[in-house]
Order: sequence, then structure tokens, then C-alpha cells
Amino acid sequence: MSNEASRGAAVSQVSGRAIPLTGNDIDTDRIIPARFLKAITFEGLGENAFADERASAKAEGRVHPLDDPRFAGGAVLLVNKNFGCGSSREHAPQALRRYGIRAVVGESFGEIFAGNCIAVGMPCVTVSAEAMGALQDVAAAETGSECSVNLETKTITFANQQFPCEINEGARRQFVEGRWDATDVLMQAGDAIGQTAEKVPYFGGWA
Repeated sequence: MSNEASRGAAVSQVSGRAIPLTGNDIDTDRIIPARFLKAITFEGLGENAFADERASAKAEGRVHPLDDPRFAGGAVLLVNKNFGCGSSREHAPQALRRYGIRAVVGESFGEIFAGNCIAVGMPCVTVSAEAMGALQDVAAAETGSECSVNLETKTITFANQQFPCEINEGARRQFVEGRWDATDVLMQAGDAIGQTAEKVPYFGGWA
């Protein structure tokens, strides 16, 4: 079990400091503003996650959770309802993943956002509103405890408390079986794909 979702690696458990990010309907434009979509690679997106909101908080004398030293190095993001709604930009999960987030726990997610998170090896699991309130309270209390998301048991353990969580079964199996990276799955099936291609007249004839 590892926090590092390297290509082809199983992701059965993610553990780390939790970052509480409160608010419903946080859309992908807030996660990564549109001006950062001009880049031709995803490199450097992490430092620009929530760029506008972090800048606004600083200007107002507040500290955004991603800049709060209490949550430095956080790996588990705790969010509320409909997180990742709005446009389908894949840059949003890329930005969070490159910032250091390894799992997102929320009350609910934008469907496309959750799907895009699979592609970067970052599971999105859901909990009840009551459980999320408790999780965010614990995180804000500076307990120093690690938050652990276990996809095999579908439980979250935090500060000696345990909460049930849910995740689409297909996605859960992709993570625990190490099949979340579609490119890697395709590469592993290279021989079988080649054999099938040779049986297709219009394809095999091109060789």
C-alpha cells in the first residue's frame, strides 16, 4: 500500500495529514483558474491550485487552507457537497495531485471530476454530511493525527475515530487492483492487441 500512485501501482490505502476545505459547489474553475490551461503540459499546475482564492485570502489577511502551515504537506482533502462541479477540465485533478493531494473525501462530487481523478490515481470517496463535519472539525483542531482512507474496507480512520465511506465499486476495483491507469493497462495488453489487430483485414494489411 502506498500514497504514491505511480503507473501500474495499486492504491488500496492513502494516509496523511488532512486539509479541511469547507464550502459547497466548489467548481473546477476555482480549483485551477482558466488562465493556467494554456500550458502544454501539466507540470507546475500544483503550485497554482486555488490560485485566485489563495491570493484573495492573503489580500484580506486570511489564510487559505492550502497555505495554512497546520496542514502543510497534506495528502487527504476534506470537502463538502458537489466538489469539482462545473467544466470538465482534467487540469483540476492534475493540479490537486501535483500539489500533493492523494485522496479526496467529500459529501459528493462532480461526476466528470471524479472520473478524471481516477486517471491520476487519486480516489474520491464520499461520506455523510455528519461524518464530514466531524472530519473537518478534527482536522481543524490540529490533532497531528494522520487521516487514513482504506479502499479495501471502505473506512476512514482519523484521530481514533472511524467513519464508513463509499466509492463506486468499479473505480474501487481499479484502484486496489492497480488498473486505474488506462495507458498502463493498454500497454500491458500490447501483445493481445497486436494479435487481434493482425486478424482485422484492413489493419493487418497496412503492415
